[in-house]
Amino acid sequence: MNKLEKYANLMLREGVNLQKGQPLLLTGYVENYDFVRLVTEQAYLAGASEVYVRWVDEVGARLRYLHGAEELFENYPEFQRLMFEHYNDRDACYLHIVASNPEALKGASPERLQKWNITSSKALKFHTDKTMSGAFAWCVAAAPNKEWAKKVFPELSEKEGMDKLWDAILQCSRVNNDDPISAWREHARVAAKRAEFLTNAQFRSLRFTNSIGSDFTLTLPDNHIWQGGSEKTLDGRTFSANIPTEEIFTAPHRLGTNGRVAASMPLVYQGDLIENIVLDFKDGRVVDYKASKNEALLKNLIETDEGSHYLGEVALVPHDSPISQLGILFYETLFDENASCHLAVGQAYPTCVKGAAELDDEKKKELGLNVSYEHADFMIGTPDLQIMGTKADGTNIQIFKDGNFAI
Repeated sequence: MNKLEKYANLMLREGVNLQKGQPLLLTGYVENYDFVRLVTEQAYLAGASEVYVRWVDEVGARLRYLHGAEELFENYPEFQRLMFEHYNDRDACYLHIVASNPEALKGASPERLQKWNITSSKALKFHTDKTMSGAFAWCVAAAPNKEWAKKVFPELSEKEGMDKLWDAILQCSRVNNDDPISAWREHARVAAKRAEFLTNAQFRSLRFTNSIGSDFTLTLPDNHIWQGGSEKTLDGRTFSANIPTEEIFTAPHRLGTNGRVAASMPLVYQGDLIENIVLDFKDGRVVDYKASKNEALLKNLIETDEGSHYLGEVALVPHDSPISQLGILFYETLFDENASCHLAVGQAYPTCVKGAAELDDEKKKELGLNVSYEHADFMIGTPDLQIMGTKADGTNIQIFKDGNFAI
């Protein structure tokens, strides 16, 4: 096998854990048609009963936002909703290969972007809820395109940039090892051990401080669960939701965040960059926000719905993680969130609280989990980040010291 075939098989075996006779819904970008076809072939060779490719065209999407009729953003196509319903009912697994241009929708109307985000989120809530509850295996991985490569490596030629971005993606995903599958499983084992330690500790609260302006405390719900490495579906099948991944994450209590959070990296949102985000929290809710660039998009994010004013995820990533050590700003959340501690506004993963995965939204909220149509990660990690954990008996334990785990 060459490296790209190894990468495809890592997605299929460790990412979605494709079973013989199982359908695969594969989302791919039109610029990567050759790699998407390679993954399709490998999936059939692995025993997939069907591979349905759902193509993404960001250029076409921008034209739609610029020139389309207003009603296009107010109604979600029923046939697309039925497609997800169809594959959910057939116990499919879902693989999404991102290849996004970080500024693909630059210049598009923020109002249209927001309207479509809400419309599509409402229409697909049934599918998103199943995804975040572990009803089936899913995975997000990546492949480069020339616009993305030029953004990350502006000083290089198109070919040099593409080659270097491919190399970085494969390195971050552990495909450069002789046996990527074994390397991935060992990595997942180590992450699961650290997640187990944090779960058993049952910290009541975490306080974050650093020199760029973050000073906030968040509380954690009772019976919270930290996750990392691989995950399990409700029926016990192992999968890895992100390739690559370096995070250990859980859900904060939706009403328990207080203080100021300063983002340490730009956030790619709705096809453009939001820079220098600062959020102020009181009793869990964002009470003030600002950004030096694209504050209107930040407003879209925070004001998607009531739940997007609250946090749904806290994730710990050491500053010396392999992705961070590359020193590359990827302008892609899949990679940047695995180089930095991060938070997410919006929906919480119900698998992060014991017994919550199959509860309705109101019961999830009663346990402290946030409910929203949105889920957007933004990075807060720095080389001098300190995190202090406080247990129920008042004992303080330093979890992070100078950007890295102290436990």
